[in-house]
Amino acid sequence: MDTNKISKERLTNPQMKSTKLQAKKKNGKVLGPVSNLEQHLQSDWWRRIFNSMYLKTDADVVEDKIITQSEVSLFTDILKPDKTSRILDLACGQGRHSIEMARRGFLNVSGLDRSHYLIQRAKGIAVTENLPINFKEGDARKLPYPTDTYDCIMILGNSFGYFESIDDDEKILKEVFRTLKPGGKFLIDVADGNYLKDNYTPRSWEWLDKKHFVCRERSLAKDNERLISREVVTHVNKGVIVDQFYAERLYTRESIIDLLQHAGFTDIHFAADITTDSQRNQDLGMMEKRLIVTASVDKAWTPVRPKSKEARNVVVVLGDPRKPDQIKPDTIFDADDQETVDNLKAALDAIPNYKFTYLDNHDTLYADLLKLKPKTDFVLNFCDEGFYNNARFESHIPALLDVLKIPYSGSGITSLTYCYDKSLIRGIAKEMDIPVARAFYIKPGENVFEVNISFPAIVKPNFGDGSFGITQKSVVYSIEQLNDAIIELRHQFSFENPILVEEFISGAELTIGIIGNPPESYTILPIVEEDFSLLPPDMPHICGYEAKWLTESPYFKLLRSKKAELSGELEKQIADYCLKLFERLGCNDYCRFDWRLDYHLNPVLLEVNPNPGWTWDGHLAKMAGIAGISYTKLLENIIGATEQRLSIQAMRNV
Repeated sequence: MDTNKISKERLTNPQMKSTKLQAKKKNGKVLGPVSNLEQHLQSDWWRRIFNSMYLKTDADVVEDKIITQSEVSLFTDILKPDKTSRILDLACGQGRHSIEMARRGFLNVSGLDRSHYLIQRAKGIAVTENLPINFKEGDARKLPYPTDTYDCIMILGNSFGYFESIDDDEKILKEVFRTLKPGGKFLIDVADGNYLKDNYTPRSWEWLDKKHFVCRERSLAKDNERLISREVVTHVNKGVIVDQFYAERLYTRESIIDLLQHAGFTDIHFAADITTDSQRNQDLGMMEKRLIVTASVDKAWTPVRPKSKEARNVVVVLGDPRKPDQIKPDTIFDADDQETVDNLKAALDAIPNYKFTYLDNHDTLYADLLKLKPKTDFVLNFCDEGFYNNARFESHIPALLDVLKIPYSGSGITSLTYCYDKSLIRGIAKEMDIPVARAFYIKPGENVFEVNISFPAIVKPNFGDGSFGITQKSVVYSIEQLNDAIIELRHQFSFENPILVEEFISGAELTIGIIGNPPESYTILPIVEEDFSLLPPDMPHICGYEAKWLTESPYFKLLRSKKAELSGELEKQIADYCLKLFERLGCNDYCRFDWRLDYHLNPVLLEVNPNPGWTWDGHLAKMAGIAGISYTKLLENIIGATEQRLSIQAMRNV
């Protein structure tokens, strides 16, 4: 085997790593003077900016309890809701208005926002104070609520006009109109566009606290309809830590009336003007002067379809217990597998208004599906083993269902095929600026290759499932061990399968799940970390085949999962990466993503699993348990996400 050894300096010199990090930060994240702010504005800037730093830069308003209390008093005085009114705080951020209303005794307050970080913060406060608020992540352009649900909807804190196209703002207003009851009230708090066009501050700076200060630049967009802003936040010791661009549409009184009327609203009034009184008394930006606009919904109640007396018919497709499964230690389905299926059936049976039929004979699967098709609403595809228990045939089940034109849960052919190829996913992630470990690919039968990564490294089958082929021997520290691992893997998988060799990232191993379908409606489950603390010191920290299947292994006995303790900024970064991958890879309904943290606590993608394990003791169930979601409710949420995507009217009670 011809190889090039890695120099010792590259393996052991931490200063080199630090220098590379600084160079990346300088070249990739921090800009010097720019002549045109609009050229540096990304259309989806709003995906990244609402995090812990937002709460710091805008704390003089959004973290001021007195301002929030005053605003809630004003808004409730204008709308005059009673304590039992159903109220939605749309684009609620960290929930400051919702929480204050709940403190005042309002019993049916909900909040929705796109920011995972801010919603998690809101949920934490609500739980701590035992407040009855339903906070949810989601996209305001497609609300996850039934028609005619709310008495009042509010968009507060100048949380409107962020999108590049005015059409997206109109989509929000139409969703508000749909979701409000007949006679419902809408209140929007929006920047005074005319005032800001004439009075915005082109440049400013201010201290945020004793360690941080922010410099701001602003300019009007080329079309004169948006105000583009740049914020450079600097730490006195660390230097520049944030350099970000954002924008907001400048609505005038005339244009906001026109937009509301176009969305169907009537009785439009300018109820008040707000001039923000900040304790910092410095640059208020878009919050300086705002318009408070109210409107009414004049429409008939949407006709309610009578509920069918028959339950919804769902076919559940599973692996075939009659056939061998290469991944299982004895290649057969055993008592534990049967217990897993029994737990699934018990949990599904607890969901009202559904009738579940189970299919697991792959020899007759086509004929069975064809026979059941006329009475099947959709298929719950829980065959994560693959057709005929062959992981490489995982996409064959959705392919079969597509041929039969039967709707189904979970991801389709393309997504499953992409994600089965680890090297392909690495390439897609790199294209999206999502970090992956350095690696090289060994083609089937290839014996001569260049080792261009540092040790330790990990050797994986490029195609594989259930961590098959990944054991403690897969982590290698020398050329000799690498050679041995490759030979052993080829004995398992044959020479016809490619191999992926990656630098071994030894930091925390994390997994995160998404239920739903971004960008419209989804839930991000708590991030779980593998706890390696009980393992003997000589065992590499991996969650591989031994941890999942070999009951006598120390990994199986000692490895545990726990809620990851991450900073809000890091948690948001990982969630944002996952949402981007979910959409880019065409995932549906639910998905799991595995990560590791590198030497500098940066997340590095391991793999994407668009058909993750649904078992009662699997990672999805563990995440759900941390969030207080039972196994039955987890399955119900997956079904609900499927129905929403397929536009099936759910029969269970809302």
